[in-house]
Amino acid sequence: MTLKSFKPYTKSTRGTILVDKSELWKGKPYKPLTSVNNSSKGRNNAGRITSRNHGGGHKQKYRHIDFYRKKFKMKAEVERVEYDPNRSCYIMLVKFEDGQKFYYLAPQNIKIGDKIENGPNVEIKTGNCLPLQDIPVGINIHNVELQPGAGGKIARSAGTSVTISGIDGNYSLIKMASGEVRKIDSRSLATIGVLSNPDQKNIKIGKAGRSRWLGRRPHTRGVVKNPVDHPHGGGEGKSAGGRHPVSPTGQSAKGLKTRDNKRTDKFIIRRRKKRG
Repeated sequence: MTLKSFKPYTKSTRGTILVDKSELWKGKPYKPLTSVNNSSKGRNNAGRITSRNHGGGHKQKYRHIDFYRKKFKMKAEVERVEYDPNRSCYIMLVKFEDGQKFYYLAPQNIKIGDKIENGPNVEIKTGNCLPLQDIPVGINIHNVELQPGAGGKIARSAGTSVTISGIDGNYSLIKMASGEVRKIDSRSLATIGVLSNPDQKNIKIGKAGRSRWLGRRPHTRGVVKNPVDHPHGGGEGKSAGGRHPVSPTGQSAKGLKTRDNKRTDKFIIRRRKKRG
């Protein structure tokens, strides 16, 4: 996939850079694997807004992705590679020899007609899914399970992958993109390859309207609010806030650690790199 730039016919096209999707499937998604996707607009189950500036956006159908990859001992053929509005990477529709179809995350360089397989002792090939104990050290992998049988949780966004940096007894040492090294049970499944659409990070939206299509609403700065609404609010005339930047609830915006899961601390060998 390549990036598309546009002639500056308007102010928005002058700065717009998008990903060329001409090689993707142009029809509708596979209907049995889709469902209605009602937007929550940033609200929780009580109807209160817990994630601000969400709402609107284009109507979408949810594609049911199989993150578990539990159909073993049978080959599948890649029927098509599709755009998915619910995630940054592309997805592929695969058909197994018994006629059953699934949506999987699509790795880079996967093509229509390629054969893939799940299970132990399968070939080390892009798109194949197998336990960590069967994957050599240094191979790029994605959709990695944290617990055997729990479904892929790590490395699921566009252009991402992790690598196995070593073995420690019954555990594999996984090096994340953030620099964190973590122990994961070697029976957990992972898929070979780097995920598709690596140019997602180079997109330039170009205009406010495209953000609204994605469900992002306008964001109001804290310093222009009243003190009752934000810690940075108030002051006579234009003010710079008068304190270190914080969220509306007073939480530091300078990299405050909020992780509170001591139960899994023992699996982290090396913490992620510090920001900035």
